[in-house]
Amino acid sequence: MSPGRTCLFGDHQDYLGLPVIACAINKYIYLNAVENSTSLLRIQLPDVNSERIINIHENLIPLDKRDYFTSSINVLKRYGCVPDRGYDVIIKGNLAINSGLSSSSALIVAWVRFLLEVFGSTHKITTELIGKIAYEAEVLEHGEPGGFMDQFTISLGNVVFLETGDKVSFSLLRNQLTGLIIGESGIKKETIGTLGDRKDLALNAIEYVKRYNPDFDLKSATIEGFDQYKTLIPLELRPYFYAALKNHDITTKALAELKKEKLNMSSIGFLMNQHHLVLKDILKITVPLIDTMIEKALNAGAYGAKIVGSGGGGSIVAIAPKGKENEIISALKKVGAKTAYKVKVDSGIRVL
Repeated sequence: MSPGRTCLFGDHQDYLGLPVIACAINKYIYLNAVENSTSLLRIQLPDVNSERIINIHENLIPLDKRDYFTSSINVLKRYGCVPDRGYDVIIKGNLAINSGLSSSSALIVAWVRFLLEVFGSTHKITTELIGKIAYEAEVLEHGEPGGFMDQFTISLGNVVFLETGDKVSFSLLRNQLTGLIIGESGIKKETIGTLGDRKDLALNAIEYVKRYNPDFDLKSATIEGFDQYKTLIPLELRPYFYAALKNHDITTKALAELKKEKLNMSSIGFLMNQHHLVLKDILKITVPLIDTMIEKALNAGAYGAKIVGSGGGGSIVAIAPKGKENEIISALKKVGAKTAYKVKVDSGIRVL
């Protein structure tokens, strides 16, 4: 079973090599498989009324740009995982599709974990390796603009702080957050275009700074240094540079809060609200219903709330005080959310 994920801090940061804080949640993609007597991987996807059949002996060329089943097998072969017999596979779950909760990454992580389980690898199989392979299969093989927050969070589980530069490093934050609520807008999110557009704008802004300061390092830059650099950047790109610095600053402060022995939920909620304002007012990735859902969640007593994922629709995450969960869920549904529900932090990909 493979969980979904929600990003707590650091949306639109991992593709810049900046850190993120995310957690796996207890909504799942389930994969069940039975060996058959053929050379076929017969994949049933009842939740989307689809079927895929892969002959393991054929040259596996992806059928389309988002054919993750084939790209995963091609990546796995480079890690010494080579399918040599067929299976009948059923993949289904209760994780909402196209809602900002990483259903596609959860599916890929489940698929990669299954193939490693039954066909082995020349590498030591770890949750970190599963996340790495899933990232390569989903993002690198298809030239997509995302980072590796989704694949690693789902594989590692728990609340995780991810350094997302050239080399992945991570630390699990053992304090388990409580009171998490997901509100689904029901509006289909737009991942590739939104990510690619904001990524290009931010990278262009950073490139202007590097022309004048080749040693510039975004990771060590601070929000206080924005005035020093803004004159180097064209006016239309300055907001995206500022957003990168501001969100990095918020994530750093959130990490310090989450490392405390006793969590101050009001402080964490305040930082979540600050992060959402950057996503809403500067990166402009929200839609009116999402904005209204955030407002109503806060009015109903949430410590903090923010949009989840790439934007253009999808879901929100809110942190509720104990005893306020049902009131916040009710407020979200009344304002037009498709659904809203409590979630818990999950331990990550696993075989049952």
